[in-house]
Amino acid sequence: MKIATRPPGAAALIAGAVLAASVVLAPAAASAADRAVLSKGHTDAVDVHYDDGRLSLKVHDDTVNPAVTRDPADVTFQVLPQAATPVPDDPRFTFLGPAGSQIWLLPMTQDPDLLWPGWNTTTLDSGVFAGDKVRLSLVDVSGPGEVSLFMQDVFGGPLVKFHSSDGLPDALDVPVHTHAHANWAFTAEGSYTLRFQADATLTDGTGIRTGPVDYSFVVGDLPDADPTVALAVNGMAEEYQPGDTVTLNAVQTPQTELDHYHWFSRCAGAEQFSVIPGEAGAAYTFTATRELNACEYVAKLYDDDHQVVATSEPVSLWVAFPPETPGASQTITAAIDATAGALTISVDPDDRAVVLPPAQLSAAGDRWESVGELRPVTVTDTRGASPGWSASGQIPQDFTADGGASFSAGYLGWTPRVLAQADGQGITAGAEVAPYAVGSDGGLGASAVLGSAPDGAGRGTARLGAGLRLSLPTETAAGTYTATLVLTAI
Repeated sequence: MKIATRPPGAAALIAGAVLAASVVLAPAAASAADRAVLSKGHTDAVDVHYDDGRLSLKVHDDTVNPAVTRDPADVTFQVLPQAATPVPDDPRFTFLGPAGSQIWLLPMTQDPDLLWPGWNTTTLDSGVFAGDKVRLSLVDVSGPGEVSLFMQDVFGGPLVKFHSSDGLPDALDVPVHTHAHANWAFTAEGSYTLRFQADATLTDGTGIRTGPVDYSFVVGDLPDADPTVALAVNGMAEEYQPGDTVTLNAVQTPQTELDHYHWFSRCAGAEQFSVIPGEAGAAYTFTATRELNACEYVAKLYDDDHQVVATSEPVSLWVAFPPETPGASQTITAAIDATAGALTISVDPDDRAVVLPPAQLSAAGDRWESVGELRPVTVTDTRGASPGWSASGQIPQDFTADGGASFSAGYLGWTPRVLAQADGQGITAGAEVAPYAVGSDGGLGASAVLGSAPDGAGRGTARLGAGLRLSLPTETAAGTYTATLVLTAI
């Protein structure tokens, strides 16, 4: 986005186009004896739900495809050893410990090699709760160290939301339709239990709450650094028609860092399984034919020394015989795989520039201001399960001009709008985000919701837009400034 401040000039905004909806890993099974271990990718760790008059906390797990909702009791969140980092030499961060001391940090901005946990109220409807908000509390922390959750303002300063060392509970009011991330900091390795609770007041004045819910975190290696891994093959249907697409997935329990597989098959007349050339990933896709009827398939997982770590039980492929019909008739079968959809966010490559007029002094004479319109953003959801989605935007870097002048991305705000949606969709525009002002943490320097769809009402194509408002201090140097808006849908 190029913006002229005092002198007139051209301006342009480039939105980050199609971004992946989630990180795809093999799903980990959850049970009382064998938790799902989440160590990489996106998850709404504290996911607030309201169903049948009850408020509850869940885990929305986007580390698998399709995403699943889990009970917190069935999940272990792992802060991998590579999350270790020193406390900055900055007096604003002394709440984390002495400068240079080691902490383990899951950052507010996604690192593909670490877990990216957040909190989520996008499943909650407007008009249900007083003030359209719920209160999220960190009630208690037990473990070998202290825990802090904090965001950062447009100047990089910490905005502490939860902090165990100065006494708990800590509470945060969260509006409905909110999807947010923060920095999660732990001061020591080991096992932690974080106890969260959600409270709300219904519009009729009735108070409801979840009660304390335990969340398990492990900082560093898991207690069993070399766990016994079980391997299973999922995805085989009871029967296929000739020409159908077959997709098999190798699933580790528990999920590990290992990702080297080989697939094997054994068909009629063969005594042993034979390796399928070129298939070394967690998924194997092929076309069903009558010749493959009754073939068996297994997957094997290997370590870095190419030693077999786990072998799945065989699964069998059954391909239907063609129907016996008289005459010269034909049978044509068409199928849509309900699991093959995707969630995408995009902008028209020929319509991705926003020209903001040269900034003018405000009526009070204390700010430079300009307004404009975000170019249309398209969100398309073809996932059969229709799990809902949230589209967000953020300008992660400051606006810059030739010569090195800059100003914070937080000085730009927006008012989201729903421009169009398909029949059956229930898209809601995100909340207005005001430009940064002293004493607030506004602006698009932090992630802000552009629009969202609840579970069951997101499938289809929607177009989103937003009014843009720039508000700068009068001491901002003249020039044409540029920044990039990154759009994300999850």
